[in-house]
Amino acid sequence: MLPEPGAIPPSMKARAYEEALPDSIYEPPVPRPTRPAQPPPAKARLPAGQQVAALAALPPWPRYAVPTPDTGGWPMIAVVIDDLGIDRRRTARAIGLKGPLTLSFLTYADGLAEQTAVARAAGHELMLHVGMEPASASVDPGPNVLTSDAGADELRRRLDWGLARFDGYVGINNHMGSKFTADAEGVGVLMTELKRRGLMFLDSRTTGRTVAAKLARRAGVPVVERNVFLDNVGDVDAVKARLAEVERIARRSGSAVAIGHPRDATLTALAGWLGDLERRGFVLVPVSALASASGS
Repeated sequence: MLPEPGAIPPSMKARAYEEALPDSIYEPPVPRPTRPAQPPPAKARLPAGQQVAALAALPPWPRYAVPTPDTGGWPMIAVVIDDLGIDRRRTARAIGLKGPLTLSFLTYADGLAEQTAVARAAGHELMLHVGMEPASASVDPGPNVLTSDAGADELRRRLDWGLARFDGYVGINNHMGSKFTADAEGVGVLMTELKRRGLMFLDSRTTGRTVAAKLARRAGVPVVERNVFLDNVGDVDAVKARLAEVERIARRSGSAVAIGHPRDATLTALAGWLGDLERRGFVLVPVSALASASGS
């Protein structure tokens, strides 16, 4: 889908926010396994200095994870907003929504340190939205994209560039990537790097042929899979219908992951839905709360 008019600077008009978003809904075959909610070893009884030291010793994904609210056994829903950072007005609207949301910022946006600091201060969890090769050559996923024809050294170089853009994130998810996430060799290199760096992975599932979640689990990388894209159709009523699907999956499986984008219809629909979520019997959680690793 092309971005809304005026959503990105004129110099980037040829670059799409996303490849065409699948309307398919991913139904997990069994209730989604979850890690224990935010255990950190830095217990409250420890002196403050020791708590800070214990937290600093953790890998980045638990170190920067937003604490999981008390679920009380209710179904959990994680809402991820992708493609942030380019359109600053809509990024600010997303940051202003009730959280905790998981906000994923494009590697090639400007002012990332400033924008992500504001998002973190608002109580949201951070991810890095890493460009990966789409199946269509007509869509531009941005600079330093991970491609299936790049060798391991070049993939690591491109990934290093993105990972250095800001800090404080729990992991990455794929921007586009319908071709790359189906390539076992390239994805294997990616998962080795994420494991080494202590980062988690959210598979946006832009293709049904993705091997990313399977290889993440094999490598011991904490992983989550997208269930519903909220805005494959960009109007408020359509987004609300997709949110109803998110609720259905959460009731069935115990949790659900929705991905949306900084579009006016999406942000408008979410603003009302988030305010009423607890009354309907759901708990909003950061996506890290749903991460599972090897053996899931």
